[in-house]
Amino acid sequence: MDKPEAKYNVGVALSGGGAHGFAHIGALVALEEAGFKPDIIAGVSAGSVIAVLYASGMTPAQMLELFANRKFNDFAKFSLGNGSIFSAERFKNFIMKAIEPRETFEDMSIKTVICATDFDNGAPHIFDKGSLADPMLASCSIPIVFPPVVIDGVRYVDGGVLRNMPSWSIRDKCRVLIGVNVSPVKPVPGAKESGILDIALHTYNLMAKSNQKADMKICDIAIETPEISTYQVFNLKDMQKVYRSGYLNTRRTLKKMGLWKQAAANQPKNTNQSSSTRENDIQK
Repeated sequence: MDKPEAKYNVGVALSGGGAHGFAHIGALVALEEAGFKPDIIAGVSAGSVIAVLYASGMTPAQMLELFANRKFNDFAKFSLGNGSIFSAERFKNFIMKAIEPRETFEDMSIKTVICATDFDNGAPHIFDKGSLADPMLASCSIPIVFPPVVIDGVRYVDGGVLRNMPSWSIRDKCRVLIGVNVSPVKPVPGAKESGILDIALHTYNLMAKSNQKADMKICDIAIETPEISTYQVFNLKDMQKVYRSGYLNTRRTLKKMGLWKQAAANQPKNTNQSSSTRENDIQK
């Protein structure tokens, strides 16, 4: 677990997963309670969005409030062309407005890494310098659903196409690496995709799930959220349930590894709410 030569102490890698990404917020809450504050954070797709919001200084509560009462149509505009069904410019503008005045990787309070797929050369790609907006959008651009994003003359698409878990991008940079996977491999019985959007999403999910196993294995702490597999990836109505799953599974994983008491013992006392009280609230 310990890599003394690494530049950063704790690294957190957040997988892709659409609306399942709200589980990342719950996971970050549990990690904070246990004393695991990331010094570097990496994200793919939905994970890149949460990474950007968190590294900008936004609290988990503020992130949940940001998406409260929102729908997919608030972020995506029907726009056939460029090999896609929707445009996601609305979403990019929404996120960048939320983190104003921050605009670049260098503006982040935590070292941030975004992973996307180089569509032209068929390779995973790391962004960690310069403007945030287009790399984040590229990392979320599921092929067919959203168009590729052109950066410096190269087309990029969703990072989950080749590597849905970005642990590989920061493994050598941190002493302790925590991976949070919100794209469970568990199949959904009776699922029948019929429309072009459903088929495109199911195809993407199959690719993402098949390529993340190896990258989860290189994490020192690997957190999974199996029960959220039944929730739709573009439906925000189950946001609170998905959030709770991330929190509870992270807490259970740390307890199972014997790390909860060990880490929490070094954590400053929270005079407002104990972690046990928070867990009871989240389970309600």
